[in-house]
Amino acid sequence: MMQGKTILITGGTAGIGKALAEHLINTGNQVIITGRDQDKLTRVTAALGCTGYVADSASTAQIATLAEALKQDKIQLDGLVLNAGVFYPAPILQSSEADFDQTMNINTKGPLITLQHLHPLLNNPSSVVFVSSIVVTHAFENSAAYSASKAAVEAIVRVANLEFAADGIRLNSVRPGVTATEIQAKAGMTTTQQHALFDSLNETAFGKVLTPADQIGAISFLLSDQSLAMRNAVLEVSGGYGL
Repeated sequence: MMQGKTILITGGTAGIGKALAEHLINTGNQVIITGRDQDKLTRVTAALGCTGYVADSASTAQIATLAEALKQDKIQLDGLVLNAGVFYPAPILQSSEADFDQTMNINTKGPLITLQHLHPLLNNPSSVVFVSSIVVTHAFENSAAYSASKAAVEAIVRVANLEFAADGIRLNSVRPGVTATEIQAKAGMTTTQQHALFDSLNETAFGKVLTPADQIGAISFLLSDQSLAMRNAVLEVSGGYGL
């Protein structure tokens, strides 16, 4: 069981990020989360008993402010989970330029800029975990921009492993399968559409749709000292989707 580490989770007010934060706190770690909405961040940090900072992953200025605030608070990180993400489903021919730009800004540029600014605060050794998606290797209709954004960050992770090796920083990825979180509703899916999607996962080897709790084990492992020798590893947590 991992304990005594200081971990920052981007997008920690909901879904996988929130579930992970709660688990890490309950196992004796110091957790810091970020979110875009101050009111929601205040509610979640109060409920979890952790620290939170407002930082929109699409805003370079807010990421820089986050890094400066952490520095002023003398916080050094043992782990960083790049979890914040958005999904705007649309067919390629109907996909808007604005949605594409926002997807890439939050899902791809955000993690890169966050790595740049938080690099000085990462201990030697430390672990960075990127929450990717099975869309990198499995094609889903209406997800071209989302798929591209996740694949692009995995490419950044490969290069960062070489460039950050001397600093003792290891970077690995988790690829969740379809997981029931707020992201489906935020993507505009109706309750009926969500139930249809989740019911379709009953045919996987796991036999049901995944939940945020199902993703915690893989991420926690990559944050722990048990993964010290791992670089650019990809752990797929999909319930056996596509077998």
